[in-house]
Amino acid sequence: MTVGSQIVFIQGGGAGTHDEWDNKLVDSLRSRLGGVEIYYPRMPDEGDPSYAAWNPAIRRELTGLDDRAIAIGHSIGGPLLIQTLSEQPEPTPLAAIVLISAPFIGPGGWAGDEFELPNDLGTRLPPSAAVHLFHGLEDDIVPAAHAERYADVTPQATVHRLPGRDHQLNNDLREVASVLTTL
Repeated sequence: MTVGSQIVFIQGGGAGTHDEWDNKLVDSLRSRLGGVEIYYPRMPDEGDPSYAAWNPAIRRELTGLDDRAIAIGHSIGGPLLIQTLSEQPEPTPLAAIVLISAPFIGPGGWAGDEFELPNDLGTRLPPSAAVHLFHGLEDDIVPAAHAERYADVTPQATVHRLPGRDHQLNNDLREVASVLTTL
């Protein structure tokens, strides 16, 4: 990754997540990636995340990013991010899409009231983007099998199964940073 690249990090859901949980993930990335510009927007009504509320906010964050930017979604921020990306009429020219501990919304995952991820998800994503899925094998919130479900519908994805890591990847994104530096 070149110095000056941009990252937009979409938080997970739950009251206080932005300031009490996912900020630690962003701090981990910042410390490992140095001068990379990381946007960490607060999503609306984080205690009750919905596609209707988060989709416009995510779209705003994606607007104006550099062609080699990276989009990261943690937990429920992952499916909300990737669904937003899959619906864009003109794909955002991203270098990578990274999902961390992301629940799969649809068959084989969690039921969705607002949407289900399509079976051809991989074909709907920006063709320039590498797709990486990181999941802790000790995640007691989103089973690691959800990463496999993403891999089923996104054949270009690389799955990173992390033993001994929880839903927050123990607040250490060293593996994510390591992959991003190879792009």
